[in-house]
Amino acid sequence: MAGRIPPEFIDELMSRVDIVDVIDERVPLKKAGKEFTACCPFHDEKTPSFTVSPSKQFFHCFGCGVHGTALGFLMDYEHMSFPEAVEDLASRVGLQVPREAGQAPRRDGPPLGDIYTVLERSDKFFRQQLRSHPHAAKAVDYLKERGLSGEIAAEFGIGYAPDGWDNLSKAFGNQAQANEMLTQAGMLIKKESGGSYDRFRDRIMFPIRDARGRTIAFGGRILPGSDESTAGAKYLNSPETPVFHKGRELYGLYEARQALRKLERLLVVEGYMDVVALAQSGIRYAVATLGTATTTEHLNRLYRMVDEVVFCFDGDRAGREAGWRALENALPGMREGRHLRFMFLPDGEDPDSLVRAIGAEAFEQRIAESHTFSEYFLEVLRSGVDIESMEGRAALVEKAKPLLARMPDDALSTMLRKDIADLVNLTPGQLGVAVSNQSKVAAKPRPQSGMSQREGVSPMRTVIRGLLHAPELAMEVGPALRFEELSLPGMGLMIEMVEMVQANPNINLAVLLEHWRGTEHEKALQKLVVEELLLDAEQLKNDFLGALQRLDQQRVAVRQEALLEKSRYGELSQEEKQELNRLLSGQ
Repeated sequence: MAGRIPPEFIDELMSRVDIVDVIDERVPLKKAGKEFTACCPFHDEKTPSFTVSPSKQFFHCFGCGVHGTALGFLMDYEHMSFPEAVEDLASRVGLQVPREAGQAPRRDGPPLGDIYTVLERSDKFFRQQLRSHPHAAKAVDYLKERGLSGEIAAEFGIGYAPDGWDNLSKAFGNQAQANEMLTQAGMLIKKESGGSYDRFRDRIMFPIRDARGRTIAFGGRILPGSDESTAGAKYLNSPETPVFHKGRELYGLYEARQALRKLERLLVVEGYMDVVALAQSGIRYAVATLGTATTTEHLNRLYRMVDEVVFCFDGDRAGREAGWRALENALPGMREGRHLRFMFLPDGEDPDSLVRAIGAEAFEQRIAESHTFSEYFLEVLRSGVDIESMEGRAALVEKAKPLLARMPDDALSTMLRKDIADLVNLTPGQLGVAVSNQSKVAAKPRPQSGMSQREGVSPMRTVIRGLLHAPELAMEVGPALRFEELSLPGMGLMIEMVEMVQANPNINLAVLLEHWRGTEHEKALQKLVVEELLLDAEQLKNDFLGALQRLDQQRVAVRQEALLEKSRYGELSQEEKQELNRLLSGQ
Protein backbone atom coordinates (compact mmCIF):
# COMPACT_ATOMS: atom_id res chain seq x y z
CA MET A 1 0.00 0.00 0.00
CA ALA A 2 1.33 3.45 -0.93
CA GLY A 3 1.69 6.23 1.63
CA ARG A 4 3.89 7.24 4.49
CA ILE A 5 3.99 5.17 7.67
CA PRO A 6 3.13 7.48 10.60
CA PRO A 7 6.04 7.89 13.02
CA GLU A 8 3.65 7.36 15.93
CA PHE A 9 3.05 3.84 14.64
CA ILE A 10 6.79 3.10 14.53
CA ASP A 11 7.06 4.24 18.16
CA GLU A 12 4.25 1.89 19.18
CA LEU A 13 5.61 -1.00 17.11
CA MET A 14 9.08 -0.77 18.67
CA SER A 15 7.57 -0.73 22.15
CA ARG A 16 5.74 -4.03 21.44
CA VAL A 17 8.38 -6.05 19.57
CA ASP A 18 10.82 -8.31 21.44
CA ILE A 19 14.20 -8.21 19.72
CA VAL A 20 15.26 -11.47 21.38
CA ASP A 21 12.45 -13.39 19.67
CA VAL A 22 13.16 -11.76 16.30
CA ILE A 23 16.88 -12.58 16.32
CA ASP A 24 16.63 -15.98 18.04
CA GLU A 25 14.50 -17.29 15.15
CA ARG A 26 17.41 -16.63 12.81
CA VAL A 27 20.49 -16.80 15.06
CA PRO A 28 20.23 -19.09 18.12
CA LEU A 29 20.92 -17.06 21.26
CA LYS A 30 22.29 -18.16 24.65
CA LYS A 31 21.42 -16.52 27.96
CA ALA A 32 24.38 -14.70 29.54
CA GLY A 33 23.32 -12.86 32.68
CA LYS A 34 20.80 -10.19 31.78
CA GLU A 35 21.65 -10.41 28.09
CA PHE A 36 21.91 -12.94 25.26
CA THR A 37 24.93 -13.80 23.13
CA ALA A 38 25.78 -15.61 19.89
CA CYS A 39 28.48 -15.78 17.27
CA CYS A 40 27.97 -12.75 15.06
CA PRO A 41 25.96 -13.50 11.89
CA PHE A 42 27.68 -10.62 10.08
CA HIS A 43 31.31 -11.78 10.31
CA ASP A 44 33.22 -15.01 10.96
CA GLU A 45 34.17 -15.63 14.58
CA LYS A 46 34.65 -18.55 16.96
CA THR A 47 34.11 -16.73 20.25
CA PRO A 48 30.68 -15.06 20.67
CA SER A 49 30.88 -11.27 20.66
CA PHE A 50 27.35 -10.60 19.39
CA THR A 51 25.17 -9.35 22.28
CA VAL A 52 21.42 -8.74 22.45
CA SER A 53 19.95 -6.62 25.28
CA PRO A 54 16.27 -7.24 26.04
CA SER A 55 16.08 -4.17 28.33
CA LYS A 56 17.42 -1.83 25.62
CA GLN A 57 15.94 -3.82 22.70
CA PHE A 58 19.29 -3.40 20.98
CA PHE A 59 21.98 -5.66 19.49
CA HIS A 60 25.71 -5.01 19.18
CA CYS A 61 28.73 -6.95 18.03
CA PHE A 62 31.91 -6.05 19.89
CA GLY A 63 33.90 -7.74 17.14
CA CYS A 64 32.79 -6.01 13.93
CA GLY A 65 30.80 -3.14 15.43
CA VAL A 66 27.46 -3.86 13.75
CA HIS A 67 24.51 -2.77 15.91
CA GLY A 68 20.87 -1.74 15.79
CA THR A 69 17.24 -2.49 16.65
CA ALA A 70 14.95 -5.31 15.58
CA LEU A 71 14.06 -3.26 12.49
CA GLY A 72 17.71 -2.72 11.67
CA PHE A 73 18.47 -6.43 12.13
CA LEU A 74 15.80 -7.47 9.60
CA MET A 75 17.04 -4.88 7.12
CA ASP A 76 20.68 -6.05 7.47
CA TYR A 77 20.19 -9.81 7.89
CA GLU A 78 17.18 -10.38 5.61
CA HIS A 79 18.04 -7.52 3.21
CA MET A 80 14.55 -6.10 3.67
CA SER A 81 13.56 -2.52 2.85
CA PHE A 82 12.37 -0.38 5.76
CA PRO A 83 8.64 -0.76 4.88
CA GLU A 84 9.09 -4.54 4.46
CA ALA A 85 10.76 -4.80 7.87
CA VAL A 86 7.96 -2.76 9.44
CA GLU A 87 5.32 -5.01 7.85
CA ASP A 88 7.16 -8.12 9.10
CA LEU A 89 7.38 -6.90 12.69
CA ALA A 90 3.80 -5.59 12.68
CA SER A 91 2.46 -8.98 11.61
CA ARG A 92 4.32 -10.57 14.55
CA VAL A 93 2.49 -8.45 17.11
CA GLY A 94 -0.91 -8.34 15.39
CA LEU A 95 -0.78 -4.75 14.15
CA GLN A 96 -1.88 -3.46 10.77
CA VAL A 97 0.46 -0.87 9.28
CA PRO A 98 -1.43 2.39 8.67
CA ARG A 99 -0.53 4.74 5.85
CA GLU A 100 -1.10 8.44 5.45
CA ALA A 101 -1.01 10.72 2.43
CA GLY A 102 0.91 13.45 4.22
CA GLN A 103 -1.72 14.93 6.55
CA ALA A 104 -1.09 14.20 10.21
CA PRO A 105 -3.67 11.76 11.61
CA ARG A 106 -6.52 13.47 13.38
CA ARG A 107 -7.49 12.67 16.93
CA ASP A 108 -10.59 10.65 17.60
CA GLY A 109 -12.71 11.45 20.62
CA PRO A 110 -15.81 13.29 21.79
CA PRO A 111 -16.88 16.34 19.76
CA LEU A 112 -15.76 18.68 22.52
CA GLY A 113 -13.07 16.50 24.02
CA ASP A 114 -10.33 19.11 24.05
CA ILE A 115 -9.18 22.46 22.71
CA TYR A 116 -7.71 20.87 19.58
CA THR A 117 -11.10 19.45 18.63
CA VAL A 118 -12.82 22.79 19.17
CA LEU A 119 -10.23 24.59 17.06
CA GLU A 120 -10.47 22.00 14.28
CA ARG A 121 -14.25 22.38 14.15
CA SER A 122 -13.87 26.17 14.11
CA ASP A 123 -11.42 25.81 11.24
CA LYS A 124 -13.92 23.75 9.24
CA PHE A 125 -16.68 26.28 10.02
CA PHE A 126 -14.65 29.23 8.69
CA ARG A 127 -13.67 27.36 5.52
CA GLN A 128 -17.28 26.39 4.91
CA GLN A 129 -18.37 30.01 5.41
CA LEU A 130 -15.91 31.18 2.73
CA ARG A 131 -17.67 28.87 0.29
CA SER A 132 -21.29 29.43 1.20
CA HIS A 133 -21.99 32.55 3.30
CA PRO A 134 -24.01 35.22 1.46
CA HIS A 135 -21.46 37.92 2.34
CA ALA A 136 -18.35 35.82 1.58
CA ALA A 137 -18.07 37.19 -1.96
CA LYS A 138 -16.18 40.26 -0.73
CA ALA A 139 -13.64 37.99 0.98
CA VAL A 140 -13.27 35.84 -2.13
CA ASP A 141 -12.87 38.93 -4.30
CA TYR A 142 -10.16 40.27 -2.01
CA LEU A 143 -8.21 36.98 -2.15
CA LYS A 144 -8.48 36.94 -5.95
CA GLU A 145 -7.27 40.56 -6.12
CA ARG A 146 -4.21 39.48 -4.13
CA GLY A 147 -3.56 36.86 -6.81
CA LEU A 148 -4.38 33.76 -4.74
CA SER A 149 -5.65 30.62 -6.42
CA GLY A 150 -8.25 28.33 -4.92
CA GLU A 151 -5.59 25.64 -4.52
CA ILE A 152 -3.31 27.82 -2.37
CA ALA A 153 -6.25 29.11 -0.34
CA ALA A 154 -7.31 25.52 0.32
CA GLU A 155 -3.79 24.40 1.19
CA PHE A 156 -3.45 27.11 3.83
CA GLY A 157 -7.03 26.53 5.02
CA ILE A 158 -8.12 30.14 4.49
CA GLY A 159 -11.68 30.82 5.65
CA TYR A 160 -14.13 33.58 6.49
CA ALA A 161 -15.61 34.67 9.83
CA PRO A 162 -18.99 36.30 9.08
CA ASP A 163 -20.06 39.56 10.65
CA GLY A 164 -22.09 39.11 13.81
CA TRP A 165 -21.57 38.39 17.48
CA ASP A 166 -22.56 34.75 17.90
CA ASN A 167 -21.99 32.88 14.62
CA LEU A 168 -19.48 30.47 16.11
CA SER A 169 -21.58 29.87 19.22
CA LYS A 170 -24.56 29.01 17.02
CA ALA A 171 -22.44 26.63 14.93
CA PHE A 172 -21.62 24.74 18.14
CA GLY A 173 -25.28 24.66 19.21
CA ASN A 174 -25.15 27.43 21.84
CA GLN A 175 -24.25 24.83 24.46
CA ALA A 176 -22.70 25.95 27.74
CA GLN A 177 -19.95 23.32 27.52
CA ALA A 178 -19.16 24.31 23.93
CA ASN A 179 -18.99 27.99 24.81
CA GLU A 180 -16.64 27.27 27.68
CA MET A 181 -14.31 25.28 25.43
CA LEU A 182 -14.47 27.99 22.76
CA THR A 183 -13.52 30.57 25.37
CA GLN A 184 -10.56 28.46 26.54
CA ALA A 185 -9.50 28.14 22.90
CA GLY A 186 -9.57 31.94 22.49
CA MET A 187 -12.46 31.91 20.03
CA LEU A 188 -15.01 33.63 22.30
CA ILE A 189 -14.62 36.62 24.63
CA LYS A 190 -16.51 36.69 27.91
CA LYS A 191 -18.63 39.74 28.69
CA GLU A 192 -18.39 41.35 32.10
CA SER A 193 -22.17 41.29 32.28
CA GLY A 194 -22.26 37.58 31.47
CA GLY A 195 -22.36 35.62 28.24
CA SER A 196 -19.79 35.83 25.47
CA TYR A 197 -19.28 36.92 21.87
CA ASP A 198 -17.20 35.90 18.85
CA ARG A 199 -13.64 37.23 18.85
CA PHE A 200 -13.34 37.12 15.04
CA ARG A 201 -16.02 38.95 13.03
CA ASP A 202 -16.10 39.85 9.33
CA ARG A 203 -12.50 38.77 8.79
CA ILE A 204 -10.53 36.55 6.47
CA MET A 205 -9.29 33.72 8.65
CA PHE A 206 -5.86 32.09 8.59
CA PRO A 207 -5.49 28.92 10.70
CA ILE A 208 -2.18 28.65 12.56
CA ARG A 209 -0.95 25.07 12.68
CA ASP A 210 1.58 23.28 14.86
CA ALA A 211 4.27 20.86 13.71
CA ARG A 212 1.70 18.04 13.53
CA GLY A 213 -0.72 20.03 11.38
CA ARG A 214 -3.22 20.66 14.17
CA THR A 215 -4.94 24.03 14.25
CA ILE A 216 -3.82 25.77 17.44
CA ALA A 217 -4.93 29.37 16.80
CA PHE A 218 -6.12 31.81 14.14
CA GLY A 219 -5.14 35.08 12.58
CA GLY A 220 -7.87 37.27 11.14
CA ARG A 221 -7.58 40.17 8.66
CA ILE A 222 -10.34 42.74 8.35
CA LEU A 223 -11.67 43.23 4.85
CA PRO A 224 -10.78 46.33 2.85
CA GLY A 225 -13.25 49.13 3.46
CA SER A 226 -13.97 48.09 7.05
CA ASP A 227 -13.75 50.81 9.68
CA GLU A 228 -10.81 49.89 11.94
CA SER A 229 -12.17 52.14 14.69
CA THR A 230 -15.12 49.78 15.06
CA ALA A 231 -13.79 46.53 13.58
CA GLY A 232 -10.52 46.58 15.55
CA ALA A 233 -6.94 46.18 14.37
CA LYS A 234 -6.23 45.25 10.78
CA TYR A 235 -4.72 41.95 11.94
CA LEU A 236 -5.97 40.08 14.99
CA ASN A 237 -4.41 36.94 16.48
CA SER A 238 -5.80 34.43 18.93
CA PRO A 239 -4.75 35.14 22.52
CA GLU A 240 -2.35 32.91 24.42
CA THR A 241 -4.01 29.60 25.28
CA PRO A 242 -2.84 26.25 26.69
CA VAL A 243 -1.94 25.17 23.12
CA PHE A 244 -0.80 28.48 21.59
CA HIS A 245 2.20 30.61 22.58
CA LYS A 246 2.96 33.52 20.24
CA GLY A 247 6.63 33.69 21.12
CA ARG A 248 7.14 30.08 20.03
CA GLU A 249 4.94 29.52 16.96
CA LEU A 250 5.50 30.56 13.35
CA TYR A 251 2.78 30.88 10.74
CA GLY A 252 3.39 28.81 7.63
CA LEU A 253 6.06 26.52 9.06
CA TYR A 254 3.88 23.42 8.84
CA GLU A 255 2.91 24.25 5.25
CA ALA A 256 6.56 24.85 4.29
CA ARG A 257 7.60 21.46 5.66
CA GLN A 258 4.74 19.78 3.80
CA ALA A 259 5.59 21.50 0.50
CA LEU A 260 9.34 20.86 0.51
CA ARG A 261 10.94 17.49 1.18
CA LYS A 262 14.12 19.21 2.36
CA LEU A 263 14.19 22.81 3.57
CA GLU A 264 17.40 24.65 2.71
CA ARG A 265 16.49 28.04 4.20
CA LEU A 266 13.56 29.80 5.89
CA LEU A 267 12.46 33.36 5.09
CA VAL A 268 10.89 35.24 8.00
CA VAL A 269 8.33 37.84 6.88
CA GLU A 270 5.83 39.96 8.79
CA GLY A 271 2.32 38.79 7.87
CA TYR A 272 0.11 35.90 6.83
CA MET A 273 -0.62 37.34 3.41
CA ASP A 274 3.11 37.67 2.73
CA VAL A 275 3.57 33.96 3.45
CA VAL A 276 0.61 32.90 1.32
CA ALA A 277 1.45 35.27 -1.55
CA LEU A 278 5.04 34.04 -1.69
CA ALA A 279 3.76 30.45 -1.73
CA GLN A 280 1.48 31.39 -4.62
CA SER A 281 4.57 32.61 -6.48
CA GLY A 282 6.43 29.37 -5.82
CA ILE A 283 8.52 30.51 -2.84
CA ARG A 284 7.50 27.84 -0.35
CA TYR A 285 9.85 28.50 2.56
CA ALA A 286 8.38 31.70 4.05
CA VAL A 287 7.10 31.90 7.64
CA ALA A 288 5.81 34.75 9.80
CA THR A 289 5.93 35.65 13.45
CA LEU A 290 2.57 36.25 15.09
CA GLY A 291 2.38 39.85 16.16
CA THR A 292 5.61 39.69 18.17
CA ALA A 293 9.25 40.40 17.51
CA THR A 294 11.36 37.39 16.58
CA THR A 295 12.30 35.67 19.84
CA THR A 296 15.16 33.41 20.84
CA GLU A 297 12.65 30.54 20.90
CA HIS A 298 11.66 31.30 17.31
CA LEU A 299 15.29 31.24 16.20
CA ASN A 300 16.09 28.04 18.05
CA ARG A 301 13.17 26.38 16.36
CA LEU A 302 14.16 27.65 12.92
CA TYR A 303 17.76 26.51 13.26
CA ARG A 304 16.67 23.03 14.24
CA MET A 305 15.37 22.66 10.69
CA VAL A 306 17.70 24.75 8.51
CA ASP A 307 21.16 26.28 8.61
CA GLU A 308 20.13 29.55 6.93
CA VAL A 309 17.49 32.03 8.12
CA VAL A 310 16.69 35.21 6.21
CA PHE A 311 14.82 38.10 7.84
CA CYS A 312 12.75 40.23 5.47
CA PHE A 313 11.83 43.73 6.67
CA ASP A 314 10.48 46.95 5.24
CA GLY A 315 13.22 49.35 4.24
CA ASP A 316 11.90 52.25 6.33
CA ARG A 317 13.12 53.30 9.76
CA ALA A 318 10.72 50.98 11.58
CA GLY A 319 11.88 48.06 9.46
CA ARG A 320 15.53 48.84 10.16
CA GLU A 321 14.86 49.05 13.89
CA ALA A 322 13.02 45.71 13.76
CA GLY A 323 15.97 44.22 11.89
CA TRP A 324 18.45 45.36 14.52
CA ARG A 325 16.28 44.03 17.34
CA ALA A 326 16.11 40.68 15.51
CA LEU A 327 19.91 40.66 15.27
CA GLU A 328 20.24 41.38 18.99
CA ASN A 329 17.90 38.51 19.81
CA ALA A 330 19.90 36.23 17.53
CA LEU A 331 23.30 36.95 19.12
CA PRO A 332 23.28 34.18 21.81
CA GLY A 333 22.58 31.57 19.13
CA MET A 334 24.92 32.84 16.41
CA ARG A 335 27.68 30.30 16.08
CA GLU A 336 29.67 28.57 13.41
CA GLY A 337 27.38 26.72 10.99
CA ARG A 338 24.39 29.02 11.47
CA HIS A 339 23.78 31.54 8.69
CA LEU A 340 21.64 34.63 9.09
CA ARG A 341 20.75 37.23 6.44
CA PHE A 342 18.86 40.52 6.45
CA MET A 343 16.81 41.58 3.43
CA PHE A 344 15.34 45.10 3.38
CA LEU A 345 12.63 45.89 0.83
CA PRO A 346 12.37 49.01 -1.34
CA ASP A 347 10.21 51.83 0.05
CA GLY A 348 6.52 51.16 -0.33
CA GLU A 349 6.93 47.48 -1.09
CA ASP A 350 6.05 44.39 0.91
CA PRO A 351 6.97 40.80 -0.05
CA ASP A 352 3.57 40.29 -1.71
CA SER A 353 3.75 43.37 -3.92
CA LEU A 354 7.45 42.95 -4.73
CA VAL A 355 7.26 39.30 -5.78
CA ARG A 356 4.29 40.08 -8.03
CA ALA A 357 6.17 43.01 -9.55
CA ILE A 358 9.52 41.35 -10.24
CA GLY A 359 8.74 37.61 -10.16
CA ALA A 360 9.96 34.79 -7.98
CA GLU A 361 13.36 34.39 -9.66
CA ALA A 362 14.32 38.04 -9.18
CA PHE A 363 12.93 37.97 -5.63
CA GLU A 364 15.11 34.98 -4.76
CA GLN A 365 18.09 36.74 -6.30
CA ARG A 366 17.51 39.59 -3.84
CA ILE A 367 17.49 37.03 -1.03
CA ALA A 368 20.81 35.62 -2.24
CA GLU A 369 22.31 39.14 -2.32
CA SER A 370 20.94 40.25 1.05
CA HIS A 371 23.19 41.33 3.94
CA THR A 372 24.94 38.55 5.84
CA PHE A 373 24.90 38.66 9.63
CA SER A 374 28.44 40.05 9.84
CA GLU A 375 27.85 42.63 7.08
CA TYR A 376 24.74 43.99 8.76
CA PHE A 377 26.36 43.87 12.21
CA LEU A 378 29.34 45.93 11.07
CA GLU A 379 27.21 48.31 8.97
CA VAL A 380 25.04 49.30 11.92
CA LEU A 381 28.00 49.39 14.29
CA ARG A 382 29.80 51.89 12.05
CA SER A 383 26.75 54.08 11.45
CA GLY A 384 27.00 57.46 13.15
CA VAL A 385 30.60 56.84 14.21
CA ASP A 386 33.61 58.81 12.96
CA ILE A 387 35.99 55.91 12.42
CA GLU A 388 38.82 58.31 11.56
CA SER A 389 38.96 59.79 15.07
CA MET A 390 40.23 58.10 18.22
CA GLU A 391 37.03 59.09 20.03
CA GLY A 392 34.92 57.53 17.28
CA ARG A 393 36.86 54.29 17.37
CA ALA A 394 36.49 54.18 21.16
CA ALA A 395 32.73 54.74 20.78
CA LEU A 396 32.54 51.86 18.30
CA VAL A 397 34.26 49.53 20.78
CA GLU A 398 31.80 50.57 23.48
CA LYS A 399 28.90 49.78 21.14
CA ALA A 400 30.41 46.43 20.22
CA LYS A 401 31.37 45.17 23.70
CA PRO A 402 27.92 44.19 25.07
CA LEU A 403 26.96 42.68 21.70
CA LEU A 404 30.07 40.53 21.30
CA ALA A 405 29.83 39.42 24.93
CA ARG A 406 26.47 37.80 24.17
CA MET A 407 27.82 35.63 21.36
CA PRO A 408 29.17 32.09 21.84
CA ASP A 409 32.93 31.89 21.89
CA ASP A 410 33.58 30.13 18.57
CA ALA A 411 35.03 30.71 15.11
CA LEU A 412 32.30 33.14 14.02
CA SER A 413 32.73 35.50 16.98
CA THR A 414 36.54 35.21 16.68
CA MET A 415 36.46 36.37 13.06
CA LEU A 416 33.98 39.13 13.85
CA ARG A 417 36.21 40.40 16.66
CA LYS A 418 39.17 40.40 14.30
CA ASP A 419 37.28 42.55 11.79
CA ILE A 420 36.27 45.01 14.52
CA ALA A 421 39.78 45.08 15.93
CA ASP A 422 41.11 45.95 12.48
CA LEU A 423 38.58 48.80 12.21
CA VAL A 424 39.69 50.41 15.47
CA ASN A 425 43.44 49.69 15.20
CA LEU A 426 43.52 47.22 18.08
CA THR A 427 44.85 43.69 18.18
CA PRO A 428 42.23 40.95 18.55
CA GLY A 429 43.72 40.24 21.99
CA GLN A 430 43.21 43.82 23.16
CA LEU A 431 39.62 43.82 21.96
CA GLY A 432 39.10 40.42 23.58
CA VAL A 433 40.13 41.81 26.97
CA ALA A 434 37.60 44.63 26.64
CA VAL A 435 34.84 42.21 25.73
CA SER A 436 35.74 39.81 28.57
CA ASN A 437 35.49 42.66 31.07
CA GLN A 438 32.04 43.51 29.70
CA SER A 439 30.61 40.03 29.94
CA LYS A 440 28.36 39.32 32.89
CA VAL A 441 28.43 35.61 32.23
CA ALA A 442 31.10 33.74 34.18
CA ALA A 443 33.21 30.97 32.73
CA LYS A 444 31.40 27.69 32.20
CA PRO A 445 30.48 26.24 35.58
CA ARG A 446 32.21 23.09 36.71
CA PRO A 447 30.36 20.04 38.02
CA GLN A 448 29.67 20.15 41.74
CA SER A 449 31.60 17.84 44.01
CA GLY A 450 30.04 14.42 44.15
CA MET A 451 28.77 14.71 40.58
CA SER A 452 30.89 12.63 38.21
CA GLN A 453 31.58 14.35 34.89
CA ARG A 454 34.43 13.29 32.64
CA GLU A 455 36.70 15.96 31.21
CA GLY A 456 36.21 16.98 27.58
CA VAL A 457 32.61 15.75 27.22
CA SER A 458 29.95 18.44 26.76
CA PRO A 459 27.01 18.37 29.19
CA MET A 460 24.56 18.20 26.28
CA ARG A 461 26.25 15.11 24.88
CA THR A 462 26.25 13.53 28.33
CA VAL A 463 22.53 14.19 28.86
CA ILE A 464 21.53 12.76 25.46
CA ARG A 465 23.76 9.72 26.00
CA GLY A 466 22.12 9.13 29.38
CA LEU A 467 18.63 9.40 27.90
CA LEU A 468 19.49 6.82 25.26
CA HIS A 469 20.90 4.23 27.65
CA ALA A 470 18.54 4.94 30.54
CA PRO A 471 15.41 6.74 29.24
CA GLU A 472 13.94 6.75 32.75
CA LEU A 473 16.43 9.50 33.61
CA ALA A 474 14.12 11.90 31.74
CA MET A 475 12.01 11.94 34.91
CA GLU A 476 14.91 13.71 36.65
CA VAL A 477 14.86 16.62 34.19
CA GLY A 478 11.56 18.35 34.90
CA PRO A 479 10.32 20.88 32.29
CA ALA A 480 12.88 20.59 29.48
CA LEU A 481 11.75 23.74 27.66
CA ARG A 482 13.50 25.83 30.31
CA PHE A 483 16.80 25.09 28.51
CA GLU A 484 15.76 26.50 25.10
CA GLU A 485 17.45 29.88 25.61
CA LEU A 486 20.87 28.22 25.77
CA SER A 487 21.02 27.69 21.98
CA LEU A 488 23.45 24.78 22.35
CA PRO A 489 24.05 22.15 19.64
CA GLY A 490 21.66 19.25 20.22
CA MET A 491 19.30 21.28 22.43
CA GLY A 492 16.23 20.68 20.25
CA LEU A 493 16.96 16.96 20.15
CA MET A 494 17.42 16.77 23.91
CA ILE A 495 14.17 18.64 24.63
CA GLU A 496 12.16 16.48 22.24
CA MET A 497 13.69 13.32 23.66
CA VAL A 498 12.92 14.30 27.26
CA GLU A 499 9.33 15.25 26.46
CA MET A 500 8.84 12.04 24.49
CA VAL A 501 10.00 9.85 27.39
CA GLN A 502 8.10 11.86 30.01
CA ALA A 503 4.91 11.33 27.99
CA ASN A 504 5.68 7.59 27.52
CA PRO A 505 7.76 6.35 30.49
CA ASN A 506 8.10 2.79 29.12
CA ILE A 507 10.08 3.85 26.06
CA ASN A 508 13.30 1.93 25.43
CA LEU A 509 16.48 2.59 23.46
CA ALA A 510 15.09 0.97 20.29
CA VAL A 511 12.06 3.27 20.23
CA LEU A 512 14.30 6.32 20.52
CA LEU A 513 16.67 5.19 17.77
CA GLU A 514 13.89 4.32 15.34
CA HIS A 515 12.09 7.59 16.09
CA TRP A 516 15.05 9.50 14.66
CA ARG A 517 15.87 7.10 11.82
CA GLY A 518 16.41 8.99 8.59
CA THR A 519 16.92 12.34 10.33
CA GLU A 520 20.00 14.49 10.73
CA HIS A 521 20.44 13.08 14.26
CA GLU A 522 20.55 9.40 13.32
CA LYS A 523 24.32 9.02 12.94
CA ALA A 524 25.13 10.98 16.10
CA LEU A 525 22.71 8.90 18.17
CA GLN A 526 24.09 5.64 16.80
CA LYS A 527 27.59 6.78 17.70
CA LEU A 528 26.56 7.73 21.23
CA VAL A 529 24.94 4.34 21.75
CA VAL A 530 28.01 2.37 20.75
CA GLU A 531 30.51 4.58 22.59
CA GLU A 532 29.16 3.87 26.05
CA LEU A 533 27.78 0.33 25.96
CA LEU A 534 30.03 -0.74 28.84
CA LEU A 535 29.24 2.21 31.16
CA ASP A 536 27.69 0.97 34.42
CA ALA A 537 24.29 2.30 35.51
CA GLU A 538 25.57 4.24 38.52
CA GLN A 539 28.27 6.01 36.50
CA LEU A 540 25.75 6.81 33.77
CA LYS A 541 23.33 8.38 36.25
CA ASN A 542 26.02 10.38 38.06
CA ASP A 543 27.31 11.76 34.76
CA PHE A 544 23.77 12.59 33.69
CA LEU A 545 22.89 14.49 36.88
CA GLY A 546 26.18 16.37 36.82
CA ALA A 547 25.65 17.44 33.22
CA LEU A 548 22.07 18.46 33.98
CA GLN A 549 23.30 20.64 36.82
CA ARG A 550 25.83 22.32 34.53
CA LEU A 551 23.11 23.07 31.97
CA ASP A 552 20.94 24.61 34.69
CA GLN A 553 23.82 26.82 35.83
CA GLN A 554 24.40 27.97 32.25
CA ARG A 555 20.67 28.59 31.80
CA VAL A 556 20.50 30.79 34.90
CA ALA A 557 23.54 32.78 33.75
CA VAL A 558 22.10 33.33 30.27
CA ARG A 559 18.69 34.30 31.64
CA GLN A 560 20.29 36.76 34.06
CA GLU A 561 22.26 38.36 31.24
CA ALA A 562 19.14 38.61 29.04
CA LEU A 563 17.20 40.36 31.82
CA LEU A 564 20.10 42.71 32.53
CA GLU A 565 20.27 43.60 28.84
CA LYS A 566 16.53 44.20 28.74
CA SER A 567 16.73 46.38 31.84
CA ARG A 568 19.12 48.72 30.02
CA TYR A 569 16.25 49.60 27.68
CA GLY A 570 13.78 49.93 30.57
CA GLU A 571 11.66 47.10 29.16
CA LEU A 572 11.33 44.83 32.21
CA SER A 573 7.84 43.91 33.37
CA GLN A 574 7.14 43.75 37.10
CA GLU A 575 7.42 39.95 37.02
CA GLU A 576 10.76 40.15 35.20
CA LYS A 577 12.09 42.64 37.74
CA GLN A 578 11.21 40.23 40.53
CA GLU A 579 12.83 37.37 38.60
CA LEU A 580 16.03 39.39 38.07
CA ASN A 581 16.21 40.24 41.77
CA ARG A 582 15.89 36.55 42.64
CA LEU A 583 18.66 35.61 40.21
CA LEU A 584 21.01 38.34 41.43
CA SER A 585 20.45 37.31 45.03
CA GLY A 586 21.17 33.67 44.15
CA GLN A 587 17.72 32.39 45.07
